[in-house]
Amino acid sequence: MLFAIEEINNSTDLLPGISLGYNIYDTCGSIPRSIKVALALNNGNDNRSSNPEKTCTKPAEMQAIVGETSSSPSTAISTLIGPFHIPLISHFATCACLSDKTKYPSFLRTIPSDYYQSRALAQLVKHFGWTWVGAVRTNDDYGNNGMAIFTETAEQLGICLEYSVSFFRTDSTEKIQKLIKTIQTSTSKVVIAFVSHLDMDVLIHELSNYKLTGYQWVGSESWIFDSQIAAVDKNHILDGAIGVSIPNTHVSGLKEFILDVRPLKSLNNDLYTEFWETLFSCKFKQEKSAETFRECTGYEDLTGVENTFTDMSLMPIFNNVYKGVYAVAHALHNILGCDKTCNINVQLDPFTILQQIKKIHFKTKEGEEVYFNENGDPAAKYEVINWQRRENGVVDFVTVGLYDASLPLNKQLKLQNKSLLWAQSSTQVPVSVCSEMCPPGTRKVHQKGKPVCCHDCIRCAEGEMSNITDAVTCVRCPPESWSNERRDACKNKEAVFLSYEEIMGMLLSTAALFGTCITAIVIIIFYRNRKTPLVKANNSELSFLLLFSLTLCFLCSLTFIGQPSKWSCMLRHTAFGITFVLCLSCVLGKTMVVLMAFKATLPGRNMMKWFGPAQQRLSVLGFTLVQVIICVVWLTISPPFPSNNFKEFKEKMILECALGSAVGFWSVLGYIGLLAMLCFIFAFLARKLPDNFNEAKFITFSMLIFCAVWITFIPAYVSSPGKFSVAVEIFAILASSFGLLICIFIPKCYIMLLKPERNTKKNMMGKVPQKSF
Repeated sequence: MLFAIEEINNSTDLLPGISLGYNIYDTCGSIPRSIKVALALNNGNDNRSSNPEKTCTKPAEMQAIVGETSSSPSTAISTLIGPFHIPLISHFATCACLSDKTKYPSFLRTIPSDYYQSRALAQLVKHFGWTWVGAVRTNDDYGNNGMAIFTETAEQLGICLEYSVSFFRTDSTEKIQKLIKTIQTSTSKVVIAFVSHLDMDVLIHELSNYKLTGYQWVGSESWIFDSQIAAVDKNHILDGAIGVSIPNTHVSGLKEFILDVRPLKSLNNDLYTEFWETLFSCKFKQEKSAETFRECTGYEDLTGVENTFTDMSLMPIFNNVYKGVYAVAHALHNILGCDKTCNINVQLDPFTILQQIKKIHFKTKEGEEVYFNENGDPAAKYEVINWQRRENGVVDFVTVGLYDASLPLNKQLKLQNKSLLWAQSSTQVPVSVCSEMCPPGTRKVHQKGKPVCCHDCIRCAEGEMSNITDAVTCVRCPPESWSNERRDACKNKEAVFLSYEEIMGMLLSTAALFGTCITAIVIIIFYRNRKTPLVKANNSELSFLLLFSLTLCFLCSLTFIGQPSKWSCMLRHTAFGITFVLCLSCVLGKTMVVLMAFKATLPGRNMMKWFGPAQQRLSVLGFTLVQVIICVVWLTISPPFPSNNFKEFKEKMILECALGSAVGFWSVLGYIGLLAMLCFIFAFLARKLPDNFNEAKFITFSMLIFCAVWITFIPAYVSSPGKFSVAVEIFAILASSFGLLICIFIPKCYIMLLKPERNTKKNMMGKVPQKSF
């Protein structure tokens, strides 16, 4: 606080010509002492000055209080001074109860409310899958209110508390030992400690006597970033602790100010002497005693000392005090209408200052925004801290994530990609659940008298099953119309289907995506050479449409992978049928163009006028529309649906897509086969037409492959069991698609990329002798 006041008093921009004075009291966290100090401040005090060599020009008046550190003393002070509207700005009182402006109208703070901290801790526990935890809290406003919000949020997230115990640092040893016994006898391995740093210091000493290691501690901001607590933990009880802390920050010049003790020496020589002798273990005046200390010179190097006084890990708390002092200064600056000078004749009163502080919005010299919401709270942001002990025994407070309450719920907690250390230096995330998840074939049964997280796993009865983890109920697997023999065969079976996680699914999906990428590359090659004779001679419009349909053919195979659902079953067959008909319609159109072009060159023939671009588009649309109608009728009358097949395997249940109407399925396949045969016949007839690059011969090869694949598909599909029938269908789709792509388009890409001299109009018309391809 002194650092901030000195900065403000030396500033020409903030409160120019005005010096802030102060009184400093140490209440030692005592509520009675806090009330006594508040009464003394409210009743008026002797004049005080920030500079002892100067006196105030007017009687000292208290305009605001910066403090208290703890929540309970803050509630006492705020209750006392609230009716007088004296602003109380705390840097460390986090109890959510203080946000109630009807009870504490003049309270503000520069640290977020525990409402957000408790929710952050609950989300952190949920993130690591800990559903069975214990809780320890300080028995005051900070611990009780914070744990109440945590418990409420935890229940919403499906987290159960095995126990929740409270204590206070002044409690008897027997009571604290009883708390430790509760932890020892519990089955949960995660302990949520919503405890103040003073109480944690007491607790860690008792825990050290029991050497209670192996528990994962989750801490509140009060102690998770406290180096003194880490130094006291000699038995590594808190190693791997994780929790939330106010964001680390830096206030330039503050460390140098703290280490500069010259003002202390000039203000109070006795205090300086005691401080200096304790810090360096020396004496200014040697007295006769059993112990001999070296003599203090007064010039010892303070920068090389490492102790609690020189520890800057508490810089975030210092920064909160710093912001609180500056908030008061900015409010006074606005009230006094300061520009180059301030109007010192303005009558100040606490209510006006309070209202002005609520409105302030400024940036510190480090660029941090300072403002208060309607509850007198700042923006709620936390760092996720993990205790990682180094080889030399020193604990590093490693920031492993962030929590921002202003973001949407699913984005508030964000953990960084850093290695975390857990209890006993383990790299594996601890497990803390009351009951393990129930596997398929069983159902959960709640354990009477215990929280909802505790359950037993009961196997499904005869004729019933569950195919999901943690099922609440079992369902009857065979229909009632089944015979007794078939119903008895239905037991607790493992559900199987072709998934992306297994090797077969991975290979097939990789092949589909590879085919899609190759098709995309061919499209790019054709587009870049779209004005060349080769592309123009082979009907560029149908070529691009064919490439687009081939892309859809490759992608539609992906719909066959994964657990069958109502929509995936209908989509996979209809998408397959329509895309393949679109593909074959384009091939048929290209073949017809070749035939018509030759017929048109004969004397007295003008066939191309009957098969121009418009007619080609209509033919593709017409052929495809027939398949669309077949699919619509199929889906309307009896669509495919997900089904459980119990007949193929004794211990497994196959999740598959039933065809619904078998007539509809075979109609789709039959229409594809009809178009494929027409394409083959026309291409075969046109294969020897005079042309140096006759596309019909490549279509003939592609149709041979296409027909061979689908002819062999039928017996393979019918005889393949379970998910292998799906794999056979996917293989047929991919093989026929690759056949069309390679046979029709790869030779053209070869000419365009490697033999560009053959990509000429004369060569296309056969006027230049070339070697046959």
